[in-house]
Amino acid sequence: MILSVTLGITNREYVFPLGATHGVLFIIYLALSLYASHKQKWSEITWFLLFLASLVPFAFIAVEAYIRREMNKEVKAI
Repeated sequence: MILSVTLGITNREYVFPLGATHGVLFIIYLALSLYASHKQKWSEITWFLLFLASLVPFAFIAVEAYIRREMNKEVKAI
């Protein structure tokens, strides 16, 4: 966002509303990931991986692979 304002692509008046929206969506994501991890009976480590994936760009790819692998283990065990 800073770069787009500096380059003149985005007007400064959009920074606050977009930032606030981004923050609200991030908090909703964390709450939903905590709810999903509880409902699926995932460990705290799995939820922590979800949390880290929300902070590190493109980390969701590795976490998605990990969760799929864990879910496939559970399905095979049943």
